[in-house]
Amino acid sequence: MIGDKETIDEFLAHHSAAVEEAVRKAAAAEIMPRFCRLAAHEVDQKTGPHDLVTDADRNAERYLTEALGALLPGSVVVGEEAVHADPISYEAIQADAPVWIVDPVDGTRQFVHGDTGFCTLVALARRGVLLASWTYAPARDQMATAVRGQGAFLDGERLIPGAPEPGRELRVAHSHPDYTTEEQKQDLLGLWTEGVAPRACGSAGLEYLAIARGELDATAFSWEAAWDHAAGLLLVEEAGGAHLTRSGEPFRITGHNTLPFTAARDAATARRVAELLGAR
Repeated sequence: MIGDKETIDEFLAHHSAAVEEAVRKAAAAEIMPRFCRLAAHEVDQKTGPHDLVTDADRNAERYLTEALGALLPGSVVVGEEAVHADPISYEAIQADAPVWIVDPVDGTRQFVHGDTGFCTLVALARRGVLLASWTYAPARDQMATAVRGQGAFLDGERLIPGAPEPGRELRVAHSHPDYTTEEQKQDLLGLWTEGVAPRACGSAGLEYLAIARGELDATAFSWEAAWDHAAGLLLVEEAGGAHLTRSGEPFRITGHNTLPFTAARDAATARRVAELLGAR
């Protein structure tokens, strides 16, 4: 059983590579063999036609649940598909035990349609604090990692996005209209203003990676499911970026945030976008 943060730090120092290997193996065994080969019976709807789940999602999550639990005895796993089956299991994010937050296929719609814009997201947290994350885009063979206090990396190269170029429109990826209520659409209207170039987001995990790489300036999201955000938020933080809710507070993976919220490549951009999200 993990006793304290120092013990988790020791775990990360010795076993981060093993976590990365588990993520890669899950994708190789359960996701990529089904990419562009899904049969109709392997795709289901959850809450509606835009909320898809596949055998790849379910099987990869089961693989990671077993592998990550074995790597870190005493830890628990909060995965998107397990929470869909048993919503109360989400509460483990707030407990004392170290928690693995897993989205086996982030960007399931892209995956189903044969688009390479999907990824597997894994984050390790304790008591609401993000400690490490892994973002793996298997169809592109890209692995982004972050450990709190140690920086963010893509395939071993450090990520430092810097500030947006002065005078250029801010590139902001926002919650996709298919996944937002009318009220949430109203909350995002502040983005349609001079100096901002908004567009609908794809895979949340890959949008966070784009921020950490300096290819995107900010996101504006209207939902708070931790599996979509945990890995990417730490990646952005460790690259030098920031995240804020509409009320001006950092986003909390434990929930009860004032939505929408933004993650951005630097603090000034985060403040600017958060101000726009508060203007209705």
